Amino acid sequence: MHTSVAMTDIGRRRKVNQDYVYASDHPVGNLPNLYIVADGMGGHKAGELASSYAVQKVIEGADRCLDTKPSLIFQKSVMYANYKLFEKSMEREEYQGMGTTLVALSISGDEAVAVNIGDSRLYEISQTGIRQISQDHSLVAELVRRGELNPQDARTHPDKNIITRALGIQKEVELDLFAFRVERGNRYLLCSDGLSNMVEDERLCRLIREEKNLYDSSAKLILEANRNGGADNIAVVLVEIE
Repeated sequence: MHTSVAMTDIGRRRKVNQDYVYASDHPVGNLPNLYIVADGMGGHKAGELASSYAVQKVIEGADRCLDTKPSLIFQKSVMYANYKLFEKSMEREEYQGMGTTLVALSISGDEAVAVNIGDSRLYEISQTGIRQISQDHSLVAELVRRGELNPQDARTHPDKNIITRALGIQKEVELDLFAFRVERGNRYLLCSDGLSNMVEDERLCRLIREEKNLYDSSAKLILEANRNGGADNIAVVLVEIE
């Protein structure tokens, strides 16, 4: 059994919330559960539309998909969402170039599958600490992976917001799929960069582990991000394996 909490906050500096969260502990099509964070981009309110529309289309795609393998369901529903969002971006001039990051998770027994595009993240919080499961698709993350930049400098790098992949920008998108084992007592955090840029990993771990209640943990994460400047919208989905 899994329990979850989903929260989003506008932060302290933005006029519009372009983050969108979704959490269902119950089946969505052939997925036993579904958790999503999306962080939209685009002028006017296009980013706000991009994130919510993409999540709706992933849900719609998963609901209709006849496959039973979670990795295939994710692949097909995310591709479908990407195409629909790309189509949507062509409808009006102010929608052009809109897109969104997306990180999603589904858990079945002791197996989990996740999908990631962009720099929204999935973390595992266990008794031994915190581990980032997803890989950021960003300019700075690629420099770190190539050994050209150390992770500490990456946090304050002027180009840290430049992402190299997003949903809806082109007709087709490359996505990362992750399959991994889960353990009872572990918590899984899906979040936008409005949280991960504002709160260091070790601090995230401490805040999540010190509260028994998922709602209290999530509220504390948002409070901490805002205390540290709240430079962006903040999205949190927290899932616990009971």
